[in-house]
Amino acid sequence: MSEIQAKIKTFLSKFFGNHDLQPDEDIFALGFVNSMFAMQLVLFVEQEFQITIENEDLEFENFRTINSIANLITRKTAILVRS
Repeated sequence: MSEIQAKIKTFLSKFFGNHDLQPDEDIFALGFVNSMFAMQLVLFVEQEFQITIENEDLEFENFRTINSIANLITRKTAILVRS
């Protein structure tokens, strides 16, 4: 597990109790996500990884799993490095 994935899992674990969330497990399908939690997740990603989540990034597919969130962060940070 990468450092990015580990940070995401640690954050999510605060809300998921004893559930051992796996990198490809769908947090929406598990029923853990509501609109308030979704906002907290976006804010965590922006603050922890120093990126801006744009409107076009706010798709379920970008936030469905630990891996999809990590992929979004990797894409966003790659854009920052190239700029």
